[in-house]
Amino acid sequence: MNEIALSAIIRNLLEGAAWTLGLSLTAFVLGGIAGLILLFARIAKNPLPRRLAQLYIEVFQGTPLLMQLFIIFFGGSLIGLEISPWIAAALGLTLFTSAYLGEIWRGCVESVPKGQWEASASLALTHVEQMRHVILPQALRIAIAPTVGFSVQVVKGTAVTSIIGFVELTKTGSMLANATFQPFLVFGLVALGYFALCYPLSAYSRVLERKIHGSRAH
Repeated sequence: MNEIALSAIIRNLLEGAAWTLGLSLTAFVLGGIAGLILLFARIAKNPLPRRLAQLYIEVFQGTPLLMQLFIIFFGGSLIGLEISPWIAAALGLTLFTSAYLGEIWRGCVESVPKGQWEASASLALTHVEQMRHVILPQALRIAIAPTVGFSVQVVKGTAVTSIIGFVELTKTGSMLANATFQPFLVFGLVALGYFALCYPLSAYSRVLERKIHGSRAH
């Protein structure tokens, strides 16, 4: 394979990586917003929002992302809606992400020592004030590392969206492999692309964990 052909492959893969990154950011930001709503529903005193949020989380954690994408992408046609692969991929990955982030953050809130809840209650703070001034700042500190770690799963999860025709890094690699008959080279570069996107997040997550554990030791 000549240099021009290799440069064309790399150029196309970089474009696919850009779509992967864009989809990841969209799903993580929108999923984070929805995850916050799920968090507050899960810790609400009213049992109805708690049960609804729990059902939502169990559905999206208990079913494959691939199946969710199929339902969103092909289900729209059953009611006369034409959903583009981009919209279906963004919506599916957002719903998937929100369920996991909501549960991660709920666990972080509930991991705050019981004494902190009791201390804030003794200050005659309302439930909202307790959450805002005492509980959430501590939970946020705990949540940073697992949240950053989960972002790696979001990036890798974008590969599944290729099955509904969204042209991200994996789909681009598949098309290039079919066109060039060089699957080992192409998918080797695809693997390097995912590594380049995910490694900084994984490394940052480990750094945060060491900082948190170090600060607790003091």
